[in-house]
Amino acid sequence: MNIYVGNIAYNATNEQLESAFAQYGAVESAKIIIDRDTNRSKGFGFVVMTNDNEALDAIEALNNADFLGRPMKVNEARSR
Repeated sequence: MNIYVGNIAYNATNEQLESAFAQYGAVESAKIIIDRDTNRSKGFGFVVMTNDNEALDAIEALNNADFLGRPMKVNEARSR
């Protein structure tokens, strides 16, 4: 399942994001989106988890949870 994660601290790393979700199950990938002009984080990213039940548990547990001083917005990613 592809998960949207918003309101990420600008100094967060992909590894920190992955470890936050890994507590709930297997993480296939975790990517913070970077602005190509400024090379800075855009403050959101995506996490892909292989098991949908684990992904739903992570969404429920981490939505509005504090992550590096900011409350994350976590929900299932919508397709483009």
